[in-house]
Amino acid sequence: MTQQPEPRPYANLSPDVILDSVEALGYPVSGHLTALNSYENRVYMLGVEDQPDLVVKYYRPERWTRAQILEEHQFTFELLDDDLPVIAPIIIDGESIFETSPYQFSLFQKRSGHPLELDNLSQLEQTGRILARVHSVGSRNDFKFRREISPAEYGWKSRDTVINSGFLPLELEASYKTTSSFLLESIDTIWGSVSYSKQRVHGDFHPGNILYRDQSPWLLDFDDCIIGPRIQDIWMLLSGDEVQQQEQLNVIMKGYKMFADLDPNELQLIESCRSLRILHYAAWLANRWSDPAFPSAFPWFEHARFWSDHILQLKEQLSQVNVCELKLPSSYSY
Repeated sequence: MTQQPEPRPYANLSPDVILDSVEALGYPVSGHLTALNSYENRVYMLGVEDQPDLVVKYYRPERWTRAQILEEHQFTFELLDDDLPVIAPIIIDGESIFETSPYQFSLFQKRSGHPLELDNLSQLEQTGRILARVHSVGSRNDFKFRREISPAEYGWKSRDTVINSGFLPLELEASYKTTSSFLLESIDTIWGSVSYSKQRVHGDFHPGNILYRDQSPWLLDFDDCIIGPRIQDIWMLLSGDEVQQQEQLNVIMKGYKMFADLDPNELQLIESCRSLRILHYAAWLANRWSDPAFPSAFPWFEHARFWSDHILQLKEQLSQVNVCELKLPSSYSY
């Protein structure tokens, strides 16, 4: 079945609309406008007369409800109240979400820096300390409207999207169906057997969302904050072979244990979480293909080579999900 294209979501978001919507909030815009790297939403750096530049973010229409966006914002405000280095939206007259139909948008202070360096052990340890504090705040309240990461939502649903999208080459369809099914059945088993505390987490805690400047980090982009296990925010900081990942985990947990505990059982979910992200990524591209930004940015998505590599990646994950060997350092107490 061929996918049904969605309407072009940002067709009416012209420079004039952007400048007028921000100026209506009381900012004397200079006319300087720079698009920043973002595909899911549209994000711009905006010049303001005699003031620091602002960042304005227009949420993708119909992706999040207002209630879901407000929960994202409330989470960041709680983190700020605990003196955490979070880039939270600007509040104007008690509001953090504004509208210029059909778009909801928010304003942020501009912060610059470079992404977290995974080979910088000092930065990793510092990130561990900050992440533990984020998780401590996240455990105090619940989301009512945000999504929960699960094999059903991020795995099986993504699999159905890919199968029905029309992008999967016919000669690879059987292999994709079989491999993804075996992988998700294994994840279902592991996910159902591991006990963990469901709580608010960042959800997309990769190095690009941690900006360092002058030895200080800033956490940004809580757009994908979800309900899930704490390990969801840790595994994306691990890369390389098993030895390298174990070293990174040891350093992260050295900082983490200063402010919070991690149930060691959650380590069993690392490869499951990684697999769900891989499956969800392919479905995300399929769902967004009618947005003109996607074919130009990801031209390889329509090629059979991508899908053969994707299936190979799923097979490799299938061999990994049941044999996660990473362990908490012996000095870690919980």
